[in-house]
Amino acid sequence: MPVDAIAVLAEPTRRRILDELRLADSSVGQLVDKLAMSQPAVSKHLKVLREAGFVTSRTAAQQRIYSLEPGPFRALDAWLAPYRRMWARHLNALERHLEES
Repeated sequence: MPVDAIAVLAEPTRRRILDELRLADSSVGQLVDKLAMSQPAVSKHLKVLREAGFVTSRTAAQQRIYSLEPGPFRALDAWLAPYRRMWARHLNALERHLEES
């Protein structure tokens, strides 16, 4: 998992944008309304997300419609997998210990 992808996701506004795009593809204007932010601020964050590969855009009439790109999320999931396994082992061991007590 590249460090810059984690830095991209560390920004709360970018996570909010991704949460909105998870629900539906959206134009910049729709995101501005949903997030109650200025258009330049939303556009700045979308640029960072696009450059990191988290979102793509397509043109529809005179709007750019943004959608999620699954690749970086798969990479993040793969990077997190060993940590989930480690915690699952620890939690399973705790559960066994508590059942034995």
